[in-house]
Amino acid sequence: MGKNNIQVSLIGNPNTGKTSLFNKLTGLNQKVGNYPGITVDKKQGVCNLSSKNKAIITDLPGTYSINPTSLDESVVLKVLENPTGKNYPDVIVVVSDVENLKRNLLLFTQVQDIGIPTVLAINMADEMDKKGISIDVPGLEKALETKVVLISAKKNTGIQELKSVLENYEVLKPVTNFSEIAKRIDVSFFDALQKVNPEKSLYHLWLSATQQSFRDVNKEDLSDFLDDISKLKKYQHKETIYRYQKINKALKEYYVLDRNKAKDIRAKLDKVFTHKIFGYAIFFGILFLIFQSIFSWASIPMDLIDETFGSLSEKVKEYMSDGILSDLITDGIIPGIGGVLIFIPQIAILFFLIAVLEETGYMSRVVFLMDKIMRRFGLSGKSVIPLISGTACAIPAVMATRTISGWKERLITILITPFTTCSARLPVYAILIAIIIPENKVLGFFNLQGLTLLALYLLGFSTALLAAFILHKTLKVKSKSFFVIEMPDYKIPSLKNVFITVVEKTKSFVIEAGKIILPISIVLWFLATHGPSSFHKVEEEVKKEVSLSNLSEEEIAQKIASKKLEKSYIGIAGKTIEPVVKPLGYDWKIGIGLITSFAAREVFVGTLATIYSIEGVEDEGTIKERMEAEINPDTGKKRFNFATGMSLLIFYAFAMQCMATLAIVKRETKSWKWPLVQLFGMGILAYVSALITFQILR
Repeated sequence: MGKNNIQVSLIGNPNTGKTSLFNKLTGLNQKVGNYPGITVDKKQGVCNLSSKNKAIITDLPGTYSINPTSLDESVVLKVLENPTGKNYPDVIVVVSDVENLKRNLLLFTQVQDIGIPTVLAINMADEMDKKGISIDVPGLEKALETKVVLISAKKNTGIQELKSVLENYEVLKPVTNFSEIAKRIDVSFFDALQKVNPEKSLYHLWLSATQQSFRDVNKEDLSDFLDDISKLKKYQHKETIYRYQKINKALKEYYVLDRNKAKDIRAKLDKVFTHKIFGYAIFFGILFLIFQSIFSWASIPMDLIDETFGSLSEKVKEYMSDGILSDLITDGIIPGIGGVLIFIPQIAILFFLIAVLEETGYMSRVVFLMDKIMRRFGLSGKSVIPLISGTACAIPAVMATRTISGWKERLITILITPFTTCSARLPVYAILIAIIIPENKVLGFFNLQGLTLLALYLLGFSTALLAAFILHKTLKVKSKSFFVIEMPDYKIPSLKNVFITVVEKTKSFVIEAGKIILPISIVLWFLATHGPSSFHKVEEEVKKEVSLSNLSEEEIAQKIASKKLEKSYIGIAGKTIEPVVKPLGYDWKIGIGLITSFAAREVFVGTLATIYSIEGVEDEGTIKERMEAEINPDTGKKRFNFATGMSLLIFYAFAMQCMATLAIVKRETKSWKWPLVQLFGMGILAYVSALITFQILR
């Protein structure tokens, strides 16, 4: 790799400000992808070190040790094991937190022993005076045999010095001190290990023996060392002890932390936010405010997007001649794109608020606070983040489980996350609640419709916890688990970091959901506008039928559209499944909505627009009026009565109706077994619950 295109890897413990430094170095020159053969996201960006040289910065997932305990952490070893790999670094920057330097340095000494030039960047240096910390940088550099740079990603200090060090990385000598540690552990053992491959460093051979994800030596050559697992674990433990002895010696001489001089209020805030009573009250109060904000802030931009795409369809119809292409664009593609983009405001707001909480350091307190409760249900405190993220979209929520170290806890979290009410359910909930729940006030100021919506959220979350408890008791999955959480300092959120997070996660949602919703919309349009021979005779038959009536042209056109829908391929499919859904209070039209929404829940509202002869219109008020006017021919009463509406709400609260989520679950679990368990398990629960609800309330 040429010097003007330097490969740099950022490595560090979680919450050391590594991502903030990455954002500061790269700005918006970033891209997100996957590591080859790994599902974990990879963030890369370009940093201009000077007018002549630039660096390709790779932000590796946060890890407490080079010995991985989760999928995210294993990426560090995966990248460092292959010197010929695309992302193999010329220089590594280990990012540490000035207040937690002792723990951070364990990872630094491990990374340094790999034999790659390594720089120690001590972040949050602007907080040193406030925390009563002083560092003898030259002395620490000598003790650690590396270049130490004090930086503040938030205040933008030390960044230029770090760039200069990276630009001149070739003057840094690769350092490895593992041989000294090996002699203290067991000389004969490590002498024998070195003979396996004299060309490899002793630390590489040690990692090959102890870490399956770092096996760059034939397993057969290591067979003599792999037999005694207990000895390897014992030696790993000794290695950690000896590393900390060296770290303690260096910090004792060159790092001073005097709490008496500290001026921060972190301890006082922690007593409040992690209090066994007030902590929970504050957390649930914040959640309440988040959901209120989502609904109130998102309504205007969502209406604007809805109107924009409705107007766009009308404009395209005006300028294009009638035909299949025009119908495909105006009734299939444009509504399909609108069906994706209409949810951007809600999802962006939710990601914005969660990113702000994470940036302030509060979310780590939530994880710590909830861990004891979650343990009772077979989960981890870290499961809280995916469950909260699931209220926006289950896709990034399932991906967020990668931070959970125990496989059983991670698997249970993946399986239960779709129970939490995602934003795709909101249009369905909103229209059904508006039809069956009156706009009454409870206690004078609580809206009954709003309380119903809140009850559905609580139902989803409660079901998720109950399902977790059952899975914890029944799943026979071997897994080791321990809980480690970093308590970062409270800080004012970086708007730049929040902005980048919102853009990246929202973009991910649009791409992942769009892959499903747009094709489904086009297929739906085709199935609703084509049919067997009887479909093509509908217009002639209807005109004969109404020839003696006084219907207007608009009424005749709607009658033709309704009859065509019934005779179309999708109408035939709806009639076919009607006997199955009739016990739930549904007819063939609702059945069509259920079929389409198994691809993506949010398609349901668009399907209703087509079903009730309002092609190309997605205005919820108009659809609501048509649904309210729909009559059940068997009873002569309204189709969407209280019993049917509640049955639908319960069905959508429990059903697994998102093929994109199933695909993500398959990718994360590397098996079709678990997504199929979700699909059929949640489907059966939804059907039985909806059946009981309708039969009781009818």
